[in-house]
Amino acid sequence: MVKIGSFEEGKNVGSRSFSAGQMEALIALCDTLLPSIDVSQLPVDDISAVKFYQTSASMAGTPNPVSVLLKEKLQHPKIYLSRLALWALSTWIGTFIVCGRLSLSSHFPYFQKFSQISLQKREQILLSWSRSYISLLRLLFAAAKLFTLLTFFTQVNEKEENISWKAIGYCGPDPNFKKQKPNPKRVEKIENKSSSENQEHEDSSKDGLFEPIYRGIIKLNQPKKIIFDKLEKLGFPVSIPHSKNPKMKSFNPSFVIKCDAVVVGSGSGGGVVAGVLANAGYKVLVLEKGSYFSRKDLTLLEGQAMDQMYLGHGILATENMDVLMLAGSTVGGGSTINWSASFQTPAHIMKEWSENYSIKLFESKLYQEALDVVCQKMGVQSEFGEEGFNSMILRKGCHKLGLPVENVPRNSPSDHYCGWCCLGCKDGKKKGTTETWLKDLVDSGNGAILPECEAIQVIHKRKDKITGRSSAVGVAFEFQHQGVKEIGFVESEVTVIACGALCTPALLKRSGLKNPNIGKNLHVHPVIMGWGYFPDTTSSDVIWPEADKKSYEGGIMTAMSKLTVSPEDSGFNTVIQTPALHPGMFAALFPWSSGLEFKTKMRNFSRTTHIFALARDKGSGIVTSPSSISYKLDNADEENLKKGLERVLRILAAAGAEEIGTHHCHGRTLKVKEVSHEEFEKFVKEESSRPMKNLSTPICSAHQMGSCRMGVDSRSSAVDTKAETWEVEGLFVADSSVFPTALGVNPMVTIQAISYCTAQSVLEVLERKKCI
Repeated sequence: MVKIGSFEEGKNVGSRSFSAGQMEALIALCDTLLPSIDVSQLPVDDISAVKFYQTSASMAGTPNPVSVLLKEKLQHPKIYLSRLALWALSTWIGTFIVCGRLSLSSHFPYFQKFSQISLQKREQILLSWSRSYISLLRLLFAAAKLFTLLTFFTQVNEKEENISWKAIGYCGPDPNFKKQKPNPKRVEKIENKSSSENQEHEDSSKDGLFEPIYRGIIKLNQPKKIIFDKLEKLGFPVSIPHSKNPKMKSFNPSFVIKCDAVVVGSGSGGGVVAGVLANAGYKVLVLEKGSYFSRKDLTLLEGQAMDQMYLGHGILATENMDVLMLAGSTVGGGSTINWSASFQTPAHIMKEWSENYSIKLFESKLYQEALDVVCQKMGVQSEFGEEGFNSMILRKGCHKLGLPVENVPRNSPSDHYCGWCCLGCKDGKKKGTTETWLKDLVDSGNGAILPECEAIQVIHKRKDKITGRSSAVGVAFEFQHQGVKEIGFVESEVTVIACGALCTPALLKRSGLKNPNIGKNLHVHPVIMGWGYFPDTTSSDVIWPEADKKSYEGGIMTAMSKLTVSPEDSGFNTVIQTPALHPGMFAALFPWSSGLEFKTKMRNFSRTTHIFALARDKGSGIVTSPSSISYKLDNADEENLKKGLERVLRILAAAGAEEIGTHHCHGRTLKVKEVSHEEFEKFVKEESSRPMKNLSTPICSAHQMGSCRMGVDSRSSAVDTKAETWEVEGLFVADSSVFPTALGVNPMVTIQAISYCTAQSVLEVLERKKCI
């Protein structure tokens, strides 16, 4: 989140990061995307709309936080190109090289810096970049658009308001949630209670001030005596290591914590394993890279949530930016910020993994038991009281066309009408791991969670010369203590890595594992979107959906349609679903052709629905680290997405959209009610058949999997069928990276079910070690 109220601070940071010339170029770039518009010729009389049109990106202070993103926060391997581009655009010769003849003036000396070019020509230049044959120019446009629009529509002032929100019909954070916020002094008082005041603390939990796991959270920015006391009271011995200890020699840790099992990651994989082991009586320590947010710590502000609760500050992409990714990075992981969808592993997928990959787990009674247990734990059900805007439209369009549509099972009750779940759960009704498995961990008295601790290496020692396998003995982790980076060490009998498909491979490689399958076979469930505008006023007497319905309210996903493109496929390979898009992500994905047109389209935000097609991808990628990801969209996947997009456009039109379109940079829009059937058919066929590669349209991913896949042979997999690594005994992986292939549906239940089975294997190891 960037507050306009801290503009001067942002200005100073930006000035330190970039030269005056680079900042001038950045300001011009931002103001090209979002210029100040003269409203004298526009049919606008609403004060908020006038202010929105008249406010440019620089007037809102947007360039300064964008400069901080570019210089300090983002770690993309090609981020240096943005800095290089700003340097070039700050000079006349660089501007000519990057912008061509459009940058020339009709007056001597003819050459101009980017900031000196007229707005009209700058807009033409940006459009030419978006459609250029030169990949670096397309990349420059995509990055500038993403960073500028996401920042502008999410930044807030000291009153938590944004200059655009009223004009586009967005209320900001859930109004009902804002009314429930407690007195900050009461929260501070409770947070400062000593650990001996457990009963009072439990009373505060009953008052709804904190999540159920608050008592198990140990933050390492406290005085060390307090940290050590809390750990030892929970049964975790803490010691100061001897400098000559060979296990510690390369780290010089500040302290060592002993436990039965250390779990790295607290999401749908790590949370389940931690809960199961703790319930069985073992001492379990969970290390979480992200921060902890109690319900009342949440602001439900899009910018702040993305910055603090998502991997890469919510701006994560493949190395060519051809796939934009979302992944959770907070206590609870993806289960804290996902959209509640809770599908059991499809039968045809279990059959494929069992028969084609010889993993008998997926035809076992244990796996079926696991599916039942995790669904029961999360309270998965498929009913809803009132349906949200987007799902209503998907359902109605499918009914009109005679297409199959079904309810989406969710880990929330039928009355959970909330569109802000992607920014954290305000009331605990969504049963992520913080409300279920991590609660078991804390309630058992056998576990603790250390947030803001990043595992840097799994420590393992050589077992014997015959097998060549080593044995995991714990994890070294990094944390901040009173502003200084320190190293801690957890010594354990078993180690479980559950960092997610984007982070687990890097940790295993840093730990010395050499299996060539680690980091390969990454699947992302590529997503492509179509949109439709449903006005809240029409010439007829019937307004549908009702005028008070907004695109960002209600259950994010309650309806779904399945699509089988290839007859030879035993199951569906594309699903049609609805996303959560608040103004920042909406703007970042929506097509841009000029500042005026874009702002006009944004005025329709609250009544514009998006529906997407998600493919079970055959194509795959390689993840070296979260900031270094490559991915190639397979031709078959592209065809599946095209078929899915065609269906999306038809569904939107059938549901009554006034205007429809896609996110393609060359894409057109269509006023559905003003054209003939033939014109409509031509539009749908042409727009859904446009190529999707080379940054021509945003491809998104909220599910990543397969990068440490499970198998029966070390030559083709990274872990065995019990999810234990081939190279290191006692080192298990429990997250979506173990999937043998792409799943095809939202993966939360499958992650939890596999991790539940993995936990049984870990228990066997712990039982054996107890007997030795």
